Amino acid sequence: MRAVELLRFATGAIIAHPMRSALTSLGVVIGVAAVVMMTSIGLGAQQRVTSTIAGLGSNLIIVSPGAARAGGGGGFVMGAAGSGQTLRDSDAEAIAKQVEGVVAVAPVVRGQAQLAADGANWNTRIEGVTEDYLDARDLSIATGRMFDDREARQGRKVVVIGQTVARELWGDLDPLGRRVRVRGVPFEVIGVLTSKGQSGFGQDQDDIVLGPLEAVRSRIVGRRARGDTVQTIYVKAADGDSLDRVQEDTSTLLRELHRIRPGDDDDFQTQNMASILQASQAAVSTFTTLLAAVAAVSLVVGGVGIMNIMLVAVTERTREIGLRMALGARRSDILVQFALEAITLSLVGGLIGLLIGVGGATAIARLGSWPAAIPAWAGPVALGFSTLVGLVFGAYPSWRAARLDPIEALRRE
Repeated sequence: MRAVELLRFATGAIIAHPMRSALTSLGVVIGVAAVVMMTSIGLGAQQRVTSTIAGLGSNLIIVSPGAARAGGGGGFVMGAAGSGQTLRDSDAEAIAKQVEGVVAVAPVVRGQAQLAADGANWNTRIEGVTEDYLDARDLSIATGRMFDDREARQGRKVVVIGQTVARELWGDLDPLGRRVRVRGVPFEVIGVLTSKGQSGFGQDQDDIVLGPLEAVRSRIVGRRARGDTVQTIYVKAADGDSLDRVQEDTSTLLRELHRIRPGDDDDFQTQNMASILQASQAAVSTFTTLLAAVAAVSLVVGGVGIMNIMLVAVTERTREIGLRMALGARRSDILVQFALEAITLSLVGGLIGLLIGVGGATAIARLGSWPAAIPAWAGPVALGFSTLVGLVFGAYPSWRAARLDPIEALRRE
C-alpha cells in the first residue's frame, strides 16, 4: 500500500470517532501546554532577575556594613545584616586610591523623607551621594546637572531628582531652579535623572532624590548616621574580568583598615553583582527545569491514554484488519497504518497544546506585567516530543494489529 493511502486510512479512522480522538489527545494537549507555559514563565523570571540586577549597575561591587552587635555580661545580641555602622568616608577614599581597576567609588547614606514644594507634597527615598554615584550606578542626567565635588564636600543644599518626583511635585512644569523642602530644609533642584522605570521587583527607580552626602547625612538622616559613617559603598570595576580581583582586594584593604585579625569575622559584607546574577539565574533555571519536568509527566499520561485507546481500536477493528490482509495488505502496512494513527493523534494534540501554551504564557505575562519569554525552540521541541510520544506508545498496539492472523481475524465477530 502506498504511503498516501496509509495516511488516508489513518486519518479516516481518527475522523470516524471525533469525540474519542479528542479525549485521547487531551493528555498530550495538557502536557505540551503545561511544559510551554512553565518554560516561558521560567525564562521570564530569568529576564526579570537579570534586568533587576543589571539596573543596579554593571561591574558593580556593593560593600555594606555587617550586623550590629550590642550587649554585655558575657553575651552579644546580633542585629540584622547591614545594621552596623562600620563603614566610613575614609574607607571609600582608601578604596578609590589603593585598589587597582576601580573606576568609581560612591559612598551612600539613605533615608525616607517628606517633600513639599509649591503646594504639593510627596514622600520618597533620599540618598546622600557623591558625584561618582552616577558612574557607579550607570545613571545619567536628563536635564540640568549633577552637583560637583566641591558642592558635595561643602554640603550645599542642592538635589537631583527622579522623574516620578518631578511629576508628582510640579506636573509638566520644569523643576530646574525650583525650591523643595525636605523635612523642612530647603533644597534647590539642579538636575533631573533620566528615567529607568520600574525594577524587576516592582520598585519605581525614578522615585528618588539625590543630595550631597554631607548635607543629607547631617540635615536629613541625622542620628541614624553618626559622624562620617555611610550605609553603603558602591565600587565599580573597570570591566567584568577584573570584578573578582577588585572584590578580593577591597575586602583585604577593609580588613586592614578596620584592623581585623586573621580568623576574625569581617565587620562588612561585599557582594559581587555578577555572582549574584549567576546564582539567581541558576536557581531560577533549576526551578524552571523542575516545573517543566513535573508538567512533562502529563505527556506520559497522555501517551498511556493513546496506547489504551489504540489497543481498544485494534480489538474493535479486528475484522477490518483481517479483510485488508486477505485483500493483499502486508503486515508492515497494518503496522504503519496504526502507528500513523497514534502519531497523528499525538501530533495534533501537541499542536493544540502548543497554541494553548503560547496563549496562556502571553496572558500571564500581560496580567502580571511579566516578560513574555517564549523560547524559539518551544514549537519544534513540543511537536517533536509529541511525535515521539505517539511513536513510542503506539508501537505496541501497532505490533499487536500487525501480528493478527488474517483467518482468525475474519472469524472475529
